[in-house]
Amino acid sequence: METLKVIVDFIFGAGLFINALLFIPQAIKLYRTKDGSELSKITFFGFCFIQLAAIFYGVFHQDWLIVFGYGLSLVTCGWTTILMIIYR
Repeated sequence: METLKVIVDFIFGAGLFINALLFIPQAIKLYRTKDGSELSKITFFGFCFIQLAAIFYGVFHQDWLIVFGYGLSLVTCGWTTILMIIYR
């Protein structure tokens, strides 16, 4: 059963990392085109809020995988959100 826990933890951690990476192509596109008019501010602010809430949850429960994974995601999503506001 311990092996299954390690596998699930690895898959969850990989998913958190991939989640963070998924914002990078959008940030690159925003930077190259200098046009954020087609993106929804509500959606990206919502993503940032969810990630911040997950970080607080992870800290409260001392789940450092969640804190690190969602922290990384907050950085990439936050940067995308900032670019979207700048290039609006």
